[in-house]
Amino acid sequence: MSQSEAQSDVVNKPPLLWLQASIFAITLLVALTLVPWYGFTHGYSWTLVGLAYLFLWANGLSITAGYHRLWAHRAYKAHPVLKVLFALFGAAALQNSALIWCSGHRRHHRHVDDNELDPYSAKRGLWFSHMGWMLREYDAAKEDFSNAPDLLDDSIVSWQHRNYLAIAIAMNIILPVLIGLLVGDVIGALLLAGVLRLVISHHTTFFINSLAHFWGNQPYSDESTARDNSILALLTYGEGYHNFHHTFQQDYRNGARWWQFDPTKWLIKAGSWMGLTTDLKRIPSFKVQRSLLDMQFKRAEQKLAKVDTESKWAQQWRELLDKEYQHFAHNLNQWTELQREKYLQKKERLSEATHEFSNELQHKWHSTAFHSRLRELNFSLKMQRKRMQHLLLQLSDAQPV
Repeated sequence: MSQSEAQSDVVNKPPLLWLQASIFAITLLVALTLVPWYGFTHGYSWTLVGLAYLFLWANGLSITAGYHRLWAHRAYKAHPVLKVLFALFGAAALQNSALIWCSGHRRHHRHVDDNELDPYSAKRGLWFSHMGWMLREYDAAKEDFSNAPDLLDDSIVSWQHRNYLAIAIAMNIILPVLIGLLVGDVIGALLLAGVLRLVISHHTTFFINSLAHFWGNQPYSDESTARDNSILALLTYGEGYHNFHHTFQQDYRNGARWWQFDPTKWLIKAGSWMGLTTDLKRIPSFKVQRSLLDMQFKRAEQKLAKVDTESKWAQQWRELLDKEYQHFAHNLNQWTELQREKYLQKKERLSEATHEFSNELQHKWHSTAFHSRLRELNFSLKMQRKRMQHLLLQLSDAQPV
């Protein structure tokens, strides 16, 4: 870039948002200086540390389970009591009202990686996607609720949006003061449960917009920069499985496998046992397996393209890959046929005027047969994924069949 272009770029930058920049700078400075100084000179009680930690988790889960998976993606439904808690502790995270946060996040998903339309496009760099996008008046980040009519009709979201400033101040000052009075250390509580908690809450959330688009793998799709990262999941209440999320954004889970660390998923699931959450959306296992296999075939093709296509072993690999793909296509056709049968059976049941005993038995038999065939297809895809993993390893080592 020439000097004149660089100067033009500086001149054309949107105006700086001084309030946001000041909050980020001051809280970070206090967290790096006064928080440790007070700890060394006065100390923090373990009770205060524990309460500050609980406050931090309440913030984080209100953003991930509330702002993100409940309101932005409608991945499940929640009881009003739970929604009020999400609204209160979400405001404590100082990431704007749920309405503003969710409408911007929906634009991110719709226009992911578009430098003009994605509010925090990773293609504009790590700093920009982490927090640079919040420091200036960028057009893509301006308020526009046209994509959130459902949230405008949500009484709790609307209440929080109208009273956001008062709620945010109360949660960030009054609650830490109350914690301080409880443990007998108001200044320590303001520093630990107030400032440090806020800084950690900010940057762990920002990691998803930034690091989760730069660091990790893409097992489900490479159509966007989103990546899965188990280390980030530990820091972000399960949000680190970002490639899965961008591929299946309607799923209430981010960590789809049982062993993946996703406390947000566990909270939502536990809520369903107590009647606090309902209608948990979950992508069928077959669709997840299909995406994993699609990426395996794509990577196998890319690796084969880099070797000598005239060699005997490369031709053998090509034949093996074609055979696997035919098996994959056959399973897809079987699954499509099963879904069609399921739809026709449901339509037939709805059209029946009476439900006789024989019809009920027939329905149960068909339902059992359907689930049995679906399990067989899922197992077939899992076995094929294992074969494809072995094939990819051998291709990486450039070993003949």
